[in-house]
Amino acid sequence: MRVTNEMLTSNFLYDLNNNLQNMQNIQQQMSTGNIINKASDDPLGASKVMQINTELAQNQQYKTNISGTTDWLNATNTSLDQVNSVLQRVQELLVSSSDAAYGSDELKSIKDEVNQNVSQLTQVLNTSYDGQYIFGGTGTSNKPVGTSTTAGGDTTLNYLNPDGTTAATAPTTQNNSLNVEISEGVTTKYNITAKDVLQFNNNSGTAIDLRTTFQNIINDLNANPPNTNGLMSTDLSNIKDAINNNSQLLTNVGAMQNRMQAAQTENQSENTNLTDVLSKTDDVDMAQATMTYSSAQTVYMASLQTSAKILQPTLLDYL
Repeated sequence: MRVTNEMLTSNFLYDLNNNLQNMQNIQQQMSTGNIINKASDDPLGASKVMQINTELAQNQQYKTNISGTTDWLNATNTSLDQVNSVLQRVQELLVSSSDAAYGSDELKSIKDEVNQNVSQLTQVLNTSYDGQYIFGGTGTSNKPVGTSTTAGGDTTLNYLNPDGTTAATAPTTQNNSLNVEISEGVTTKYNITAKDVLQFNNNSGTAIDLRTTFQNIINDLNANPPNTNGLMSTDLSNIKDAINNNSQLLTNVGAMQNRMQAAQTENQSENTNLTDVLSKTDDVDMAQATMTYSSAQTVYMASLQTSAKILQPTLLDYL
């Protein structure tokens, strides 16, 4: 086979272009910091990188979920502490109402303060976080409770319907729990509802409704003479049961907070592992890449110099 000058030139240009392309690939790896910049660089490796990036994105969302849930639980814990303060104060007022030295004026002051505590409890149960009512169950956009005033000027605590009207019983949204996914396939509850605070069974299994208890306290204080026996027996017992129930709710919230803390630690560990695998798969070793680029550059320059000596034009090139 006759080897022509054109064949030599074409082969040289092909090889020269390969050398130049190799330099470009290495340069791109150095500039991006990634070994794989397109699927054709390493189809199997590219698939692995895509999978790891997907898992990292999911892990980031789980991290966001955990962080938001932790803040929600912190707000819930603070609110339940305030509920406990209200109930403790009502208990103190009931105990003081039995003082034989107290007259009608003192008992009226106790009743007025109980009314204020009912209003404060309502305000606490309407606490919102990030524009959502934390005690509203799945109805986070609606206030869970409200107050109304009796003909005698006393305050009563009521559930509210989604439209803001008074409800005789808790709306169905307060029978439902809020759940969050904290890792793949792992979902957990993270909320307490107003119904959990107001309606519960005591240690004896008796159903207690704080709305009714507060109303009974007011009625016993309004009685003439005041029903101190009721205040010191049933009313006081129900308030103590409410304090115990609230303490249990605080314990539940603490357990959920611990769960979130453990989930956060696990999430961080998973993120570290995924990042490490991604680094080993796709990160460029800059020292090695620099040496490889220098070598490729030397080869390219040598090929240029060699061609200048081998492919010298002669008079026949112009015939």
